[in-house]
Amino acid sequence: MAARNDFTDPERVAHVAKLARLALTPEEQAVLGRQLADILRAVDELAEVDTSGVEPTAFAGPEGTFRAPGQRVAITNAERLANAPEATAGAFRVPRVL
Repeated sequence: MAARNDFTDPERVAHVAKLARLALTPEEQAVLGRQLADILRAVDELAEVDTSGVEPTAFAGPEGTFRAPGQRVAITNAERLANAPEATAGAFRVPRVL
């Protein structure tokens, strides 16, 4: 079986492209194969880092970035809709998805 980061096989790259629903030319498959291999090699390098002394965390940001319970940001409906691509009757207008 091929190594996890071995994307030299065009059939393997074509399989990944098919899973992602990408129609790629042979040249694009070659580039994608090299890029996937590079990404997976970087992930393998990260897996080798000793994290035994690192405390698990739920997020990577600084502590205290969440608002206190009950604390609200005062913003009007008009301010909320100011950046909306489209608004109708005081609400966001979004495309119908069926």
